[in-house]
Amino acid sequence: MQYLLLENVSRSYGDKVLFNNVNLSISKGDKIALVAKNGSGKTTLLKVISGEEGSDGENANIVISKDIKTAMLRQEPVLDENATVLEACFDSENEAIIAVRDYERAVNSGDEQLMQKCMTRIEDLKAWDLEARIHEILDKLRLSNLEQKVGQMSGGQKKRLALAKILIEEPDFLILDEPTNHLDIDMIEWLETYLQHPGLTLFMVTHDRYFLERVCNEIIELDNGQIYVYRGNYSDYLEKREARKLNDAVNLEKTKKLFSKELEWMRRQPQARSTKAKSRIDDFYEIKEKASARLDNDEMKINIASSRLGSKILEAHAIVKKYDDKNIINSFSYKFKKGERIGLVGPNGAGKSTFLKILTQQIEPDGGKIVIGDTIVFGYYTQDGLIVNENKMVVDVIRDIAEYIPLEKGQKLSAESLLERFLFPRAQQRVLVSQLSGGEKRRLYLLTILMKNPNFLILDEPTNDLDILTLNVLEDYLMDFPGCLIIVTHDRYFMDKLVDHIFVLEGEGDVNDYNGTYSEYRIHKKDAERKLNETKSETDESIQQEESKGKLNFEQRKEVARIEKEIQKLEEKRDNLTAKFDDITLSPEKIMEYSKALDEVNILLVEKENKWFELSEML
Repeated sequence: MQYLLLENVSRSYGDKVLFNNVNLSISKGDKIALVAKNGSGKTTLLKVISGEEGSDGENANIVISKDIKTAMLRQEPVLDENATVLEACFDSENEAIIAVRDYERAVNSGDEQLMQKCMTRIEDLKAWDLEARIHEILDKLRLSNLEQKVGQMSGGQKKRLALAKILIEEPDFLILDEPTNHLDIDMIEWLETYLQHPGLTLFMVTHDRYFLERVCNEIIELDNGQIYVYRGNYSDYLEKREARKLNDAVNLEKTKKLFSKELEWMRRQPQARSTKAKSRIDDFYEIKEKASARLDNDEMKINIASSRLGSKILEAHAIVKKYDDKNIINSFSYKFKKGERIGLVGPNGAGKSTFLKILTQQIEPDGGKIVIGDTIVFGYYTQDGLIVNENKMVVDVIRDIAEYIPLEKGQKLSAESLLERFLFPRAQQRVLVSQLSGGEKRRLYLLTILMKNPNFLILDEPTNDLDILTLNVLEDYLMDFPGCLIIVTHDRYFMDKLVDHIFVLEGEGDVNDYNGTYSEYRIHKKDAERKLNETKSETDESIQQEESKGKLNFEQRKEVARIEKEIQKLEEKRDNLTAKFDDITLSPEKIMEYSKALDEVNILLVEKENKWFELSEML
């Protein structure tokens, strides 16, 4: 079944052509990723595909199936700030979702009568599987406080809430703009598995290369306003893209040779008297246009020098930090060595950013001390991004730091030339920061960090909003970076390529130093979890065997407690009904009504007491 058809779709902003005459078809079960440089129009194309925006020109055709439900996850989701998490998650017209929402409200309120009513409704709608799936989604995305107001949530929590809402709705067609941003690695791996389901149809933009490798069956590249389709995953894309680039280069060289030959013929001033001559002249101008085309070989170049690093780097001595009753760091000590490459991992909220700010002396520890060498120059790339007057021109942001920047081997570069190396052409250097895309702002921020010649780089989620081509160049630069490096990232590919050991924030202030790559750590962790589960299973089996010898198991004990409460309530009801017969003014009708009710209560009491005696004999 075809979900979407684009024919001759184009979009421009002023003189800038984002894409031209795009043709694309999306069918049920497709899992497609869009890859392109920042600022090339990825988000705009997503909006066209979702139906939010149209196309330039009269020949465009956009057909979206009316029989499907489409949902789009934006980088900056729009949510009702006054709503609770429960209200935002379950904001739906789906009757089953509404039933589960009402049940959650009843559970939170403790209203047993309302709870029973909601349970009956869920039973009628056969929605218990949905209720279990919703709880899995909320649990995996760590949205436990359903009464929290959206306005009190962080940007990352809002992104997770918007993702949960979309997954709960189960649309036919999912459009996702950077779905892994603000997710920790456990969440990403769960989402990866969730989206692999063959029944899901996806179109997404993501820079997470492992995600591309494991989820997608087709990758589309937007390059110089044209799209190129590659069947397969990320590995297939890399191989086929390289082949295309080589083929384009060969074809361009052939076209240039043909152009030179035709140019000689044109210079002889042919008289276009025949149809054949006129046709050749027309062909000449087409060849000239193709020969004048420039292959897009623009690549970000980073060759900024780093400051000299002395023998004394950074030392942490028995660092302690807590907020209220929560331990963030508990007696952490470490002596950094030259050239160390460390990954910092842990769940969201574990204190990774606090840990980094303590190392850079932006936050004072509660105990212990940090000692920093005299030659250390920190380059600290934070999650907050570039904090600058958005009405400044791009070139002025760089000039405020330095007019000339020292490079390797004693060379230096002007601010304008350095910006060009970071893929900001001269024309774009004159635009305001506010006009840049999210990825372009991140690239500019990275430049402001690196041009200060740091020798100790701390990168807190550097991959957010950066395109894959920029990430590849950044990785190559960091591979040769002579200073110390600490990286916090949910990008497993980036982490694996650059770090050789890991600090793991385990919770309760424990920091574990694991010697190995991130993937090795994950294998180690899963092995440990498997062994723990095996031990737990053996223990549970032993407990069950003991219980089978005449002891009540946990569920049976719960049943005894529940029956005791029910017997107590029934006895109270029986006593209340019995007391009503003391009223000498009772009519015969009321006497019959109370007698019938009393008989029903006594029958229930006998049933509950028999069940209680049966279970009690096993104690």
